Parts: sequence; C-alpha cells; structure tokens
Amino acid sequence: MTQDADDRAAYPTYPTEGLAAGFSRSGPPPANDHARTRVGGGFVVVEVTGEIDLATEPLLAEHLNAATAGPEPDVLVDLRRVVFFDCSGLRVLCRAERRARDHGGRLRVVSDGPRIRRLLLGAGLLGRFPLLSRIPGEDG
Repeated sequence: MTQDADDRAAYPTYPTEGLAAGFSRSGPPPANDHARTRVGGGFVVVEVTGEIDLATEPLLAEHLNAATAGPEPDVLVDLRRVVFFDCSGLRVLCRAERRARDHGGRLRVVSDGPRIRRLLLGAGLLGRFPLLSRIPGEDG
C-alpha cells in the first residue's frame, strides 16, 4: 500500500451522492475539541482550535474529509484560533486541498496572524494555500 493509500485508509469517508456540501445524511461530523464545521455563504467553514499535532490531526481530518467529499467543494479552513500547528496538520491540509481540487473545488486558509504564514512559507506551501485574513462576508 502506498503512503497516500495508507493515509486515506486511516480516515473515514462520507457518502456524497445527492447531498449538500458532501455530507452524509446526518450532516457534517460532530464538533470536537479541535474542529467544527458549518455551512454558509456558499462555502463550508471548518473552524480549528487549540493544538493540531500528531495526536489531534485525526479530529481535523474527519471534518476536512467530509467537507471535501462532494462535487466542487469550496472550503475555508479557519485557523485563527489555533495555538500550535505542526507538520501533521500540514499533511492533513495538503491531502484535503488535493481532494477538493480533484473534485473541481478549492480549499483556502483563513489566518490573520503571522504564525501560520511563516509555517506555510517555511514549508514551501504558501502558494498552494491562498491566505485570507477573514471569512468573506464576515463583519470586521
């Protein structure tokens, strides 16, 4: 099994036929201590909080897998409340961005602080993830 196949096998997938935003009949995955999903403004927002590392990245991956499962997903990953984000989180973002693109959609990152920008720049990924300082349509 390849590393990508290994990664895909580790996380659940969600049925998408005839379902809005690619979610299963029960809707997006339940919120957890590190991620929650909401739909609005024509896109899916995955809000991330706390520390994302090897131990917590499956909690984020569950939400990103669901958000990018449907056709033409438009996903915003809100990292403004993240206090730590390592290469495990980057791997989940890269996998989700590729899945969104493969389904004719896109994935963008929302971050208003320098920490995430520096991380993406250092990893050579800043060009892959368009950074937004806020969610479109948000006041402020």
